[in-house]
Amino acid sequence: MKITAIETLQWAEYPRLMIVRVHTDEGIIGLGETVDKIPGAKGALHGTIAPLVLGQDPLDIEGLWQFVMDNIMYHGYAGAETRALSAFEIALWDIMGKKYNIPLYHLLGGKTRDKIPTYNTCIGFGAYQDYQAWHDDAGALAKSLLADGISAMKIWPFDQYSEESFGQYITHPQIEAGLEPIKKIRDAVGLEMEIGVEFHFRWNRVSMERIARALEPYNILFLEDVLPAVHPDEIKLLGQRTTIPIVGSELLMTRWQMREWMEKHVAPIYMTDPVWNGGIAETRKMAYMAETFGVPLVLHNVAGPICHAVCMHLGAHIPNLFYVESVRAFYKSYFSVLSELEVVVENGRLNLPIGPGLGVTLNPEILQRPDLTRQLSEGPGLANGRRSMGDHWAVEEIR
Repeated sequence: MKITAIETLQWAEYPRLMIVRVHTDEGIIGLGETVDKIPGAKGALHGTIAPLVLGQDPLDIEGLWQFVMDNIMYHGYAGAETRALSAFEIALWDIMGKKYNIPLYHLLGGKTRDKIPTYNTCIGFGAYQDYQAWHDDAGALAKSLLADGISAMKIWPFDQYSEESFGQYITHPQIEAGLEPIKKIRDAVGLEMEIGVEFHFRWNRVSMERIARALEPYNILFLEDVLPAVHPDEIKLLGQRTTIPIVGSELLMTRWQMREWMEKHVAPIYMTDPVWNGGIAETRKMAYMAETFGVPLVLHNVAGPICHAVCMHLGAHIPNLFYVESVRAFYKSYFSVLSELEVVVENGRLNLPIGPGLGVTLNPEILQRPDLTRQLSEGPGLANGRRSMGDHWAVEEIR
């Protein structure tokens, strides 16, 4: 089997999302995906990765990943190139599953669980304006989520107050204002709803310590991305000053970036995103590393149906799973527009996809939409079967 073309699909209605289709000479098409900062990832996929992998065997997933990483690591790999590689690698696993007619979790070695624990990240889209809802009445939103079978939610009520001081100082009135949604949730549903608080690395440690102290009485599930991930020592110090577990970080790409955190025991819960960090195999390697240190893992999942399916398969397989993030506003709105994936949540847990590979089939009509932008890279490629860069200057056409 050979890779004959790499195709990207984008729709103006969903500008954060890029779906990738990897075509083969046997007619099998694998699906991949990445999210956010799409122009860079798209350019890296078509401009850098496609010439390396066209004409190669898509079933050699590890070999192709190592070859691409060998190339992109030369220039610094933790950005657009790795997001593009993630989408491509995911499509290869989908091809393999379709080739052998088995689901991804079987390819990975089978399941450790049948249902996947989830928390809802309260973003808004379409009819489900959950972002505005937690600003208006977080208690009412908590009741709505519980009615949909969701028993954990994540909000970020303190972020808005970081802008004025660049995250250097938060006032007592700002802390009280940030606590309001938390109080409304507890008043409305008590401890029926788990609450995670996201910080999007907006604050310094001294401000985060003040916020964490204020949150202590409210039985918070976790504090996520409290400081930029490049400050592991500060994050560890913060963790020693609060009883609330710290989660980090979706910003750590590949197992090499997460290694320092593990060696320093920075956080009690790790997080990674398979459409950013290098893909499915890389996520599994990071999970195994975390398991070695006795630490659970959260899978970051705020994209489309392909990312969601990947996280379900990985979540079923990984023994040290803590939660998989999900977004009700997404899977109840555009997932069904783009694909046939059915998402069911019951008692705080999500269902597994059904079918070979990822278990995701795109709806044919989305390929005919007027807001679709399609780009195709095809042909024999430039690597000519090469699987290692060797002397970069001797192969300037792919350097």
